[in-house]
Amino acid sequence: QVQLVESGGGLVQAGGSLRLSCAASGRTFSRNAMGWFRQAPGKEREFVAAISRSGGSTYYADSVKGRFTISRDTAKNTVYLQMNSLKPEDTAVYYCAAHYPGGNSYYTREREYAYWGQGTQVTVSS
Repeated sequence: QVQLVESGGGLVQAGGSLRLSCAASGRTFSRNAMGWFRQAPGKEREFVAAISRSGGSTYYADSVKGRFTISRDTAKNTVYLQMNSLKPEDTAVYYCAAHYPGGNSYYTREREYAYWGQGTQVTVSS
């Protein structure tokens, strides 16, 4: 069982930066690939970024590539999402998710994730 708690959301002006954190409980964190998803008002939840168990492989949605960076610190049981050059269209609730234990890749589909955080709001003003 993995419990996830996101933090770091808030209100920022366009062009600004935020860093989201996702703290994971449980001793199996190193066995889980991790991902970030987001859901804007009136839209379906969408994939943002993913990282493999080792941290050696990452993958990004085209809409955030070059602006967002996902990373993980196994010693701290935490995964991060550094968001730069934020745009109003990045406004959404951001969710952290943990893949089922095992696997050697990153994952981009919601159904591939077993555990979800409660979400943190990110609002980008123009």
